[in-house]
Amino acid sequence: MSAHISNVRPKADKVLTLIADYAKNYSVKSENAYDTARYCLMDTLGCGFEALEYPACTKLLGPIVKGTVVPNGARVPGTQFQLDPVQAAFNIGAMIRWLDFNDTWLAAEWGHPSDNLGGILATADWLSRNGKPLKVKDVLTAMIKAHEIQGVLALENSFNRVGLDHVALVKVASTAVVSSLLDLNQDETINAVSQAWVDGQSLRTYRHAPNTGSRKSWAAGDATARAVRLALITQTGEMGYPSVLTARGWGFYDVLFKGKPFRFQRPFGSYVMENILFKISFPAEFHAQTAAECAMQLHPLVKDRIQDIRKIKIRTHQAAMRIIDKKGPLNNPADRDHCIQYMVAVPFIFGRLTAGDYEDAVAKDPRIDALRAKIVCVEDKKFTRDYHAPDKRSIANALTVEFKDGTKLEEVVCEYPIGHKRRRKEGMPLLVEKFKTNLARRFPVKQSQTILHLCQDQKRLENTPVHEFVDLMVI
Repeated sequence: MSAHISNVRPKADKVLTLIADYAKNYSVKSENAYDTARYCLMDTLGCGFEALEYPACTKLLGPIVKGTVVPNGARVPGTQFQLDPVQAAFNIGAMIRWLDFNDTWLAAEWGHPSDNLGGILATADWLSRNGKPLKVKDVLTAMIKAHEIQGVLALENSFNRVGLDHVALVKVASTAVVSSLLDLNQDETINAVSQAWVDGQSLRTYRHAPNTGSRKSWAAGDATARAVRLALITQTGEMGYPSVLTARGWGFYDVLFKGKPFRFQRPFGSYVMENILFKISFPAEFHAQTAAECAMQLHPLVKDRIQDIRKIKIRTHQAAMRIIDKKGPLNNPADRDHCIQYMVAVPFIFGRLTAGDYEDAVAKDPRIDALRAKIVCVEDKKFTRDYHAPDKRSIANALTVEFKDGTKLEEVVCEYPIGHKRRRKEGMPLLVEKFKTNLARRFPVKQSQTILHLCQDQKRLENTPVHEFVDLMVI
């Protein structure tokens, strides 16, 4: 009796079905989620506008072939570019992420869910210009869902532990919500999401010494653009791969996740957007935000005694120890904004921490590396537990300064950064001020005020056609 291979297609993996069903059918009811998404939209666009001041970012923007213009294509806010939705998604995504200043989600996996806005806004704007009456509320809904898909997958599943970068989750989340914007049906959405998983996923090489580099600033743009491409490929009727995760030997779990299936802490809803972490004060890797706040508090006490410091101890959590505890040379801005010692030394010395402080002109100050060499990180197990606790999700750091004469300053502790949900009342007015500053970098006063006033009016913003909203941000 001869053996034969069955050609029967397997049933779609449950995770694919869950993602597709949520993206396609879930109705978001939370006013809190929509209100937070509006702030997130403002902040994310503002981060992109600030990035346009940096030639290292702008050299990557525009069409793939110089001079190409796409009639009725998606516009890139803050620029004159009008592009196909795939390249527009890359442009917007790269701008958003360039300065490491957009929102953050911290769990077993880390990431920046607003990275998905690249694919969402480019697709929605393109569709809105070509006969599909999409409103900004549709963009906010897609943002809430992309945040949720990326964030819930990140809660219990550590991609960094197997050497993979979190932008894999951007690609998956963007693919799901862009498929919904394109009106793909349930099966087509499953096919598109399967394509995102079957792609080879990014290594974290570019985030860690000795290879830390600027790809970490455009990797999410690449991921969200790839998502748009995969959704458009699927729209042609291209098949999917239903057991892409679970296939024995060849599926994602066996090949890239050490044979372990994904775990879920909670069902998809609107939890992630409601609890998202905003970077308000500092363009810095989020695990260092509270350390930078502590350093700013200590600045008046140490600014005239920098040479007298013997040691600075940072009591921190395990994730910070893994990602941003760095010794030795820092080769570029991408290296510096992922070094907790650098992000403490600069505010100690200068009383500030801005995007410009990662550039060579500031980094060459010899006091920075001299102070870095005196900073020691130690893990506090309670900080690590509270970091993972669903009811806390703290990102605590504590700084103790010891001087050469043996005296010490009282330890300064900060458990929750100003962008945390527990500090929304304090943080949101500052987030709006950050947006105002970023608008002023790019637009004349009248244009800035028009954009700001619309963004501060929830109902009017939600009812604005997407292309009309984007047109307000064209230069």
